[in-house]
Amino acid sequence: MSKADILRIPDYLQHIVNAIERIHRYVEDMVEVVFLVDEKTQDAVIRNFEIIGEASHNIEHYHAAYAAEHSEIPWAIMYTMRNRVAHDLV
Repeated sequence: MSKADILRIPDYLQHIVNAIERIHRYVEDMVEVVFLVDEKTQDAVIRNFEIIGEASHNIEHYHAAYAAEHSEIPWAIMYTMRNRVAHDLV
């Protein structure tokens, strides 16, 4: 793994954190019934799930040692979640 590759890990982690924070901001004051009819918010949340999934996949795929060191994080589940929402499998 090159130094440039190692430097990508913080970027991927920051993508995950940023996406989680955005999702929280989008829905923190929203009740479920409103969310279920608000297509814009649904789209925004789905997009951020995609970002989380892609970043977790990149860590697991390209930085397997790091992912293994942090096996408490469900890297594969986050990517599976991304695939489900991105391909409308929910």
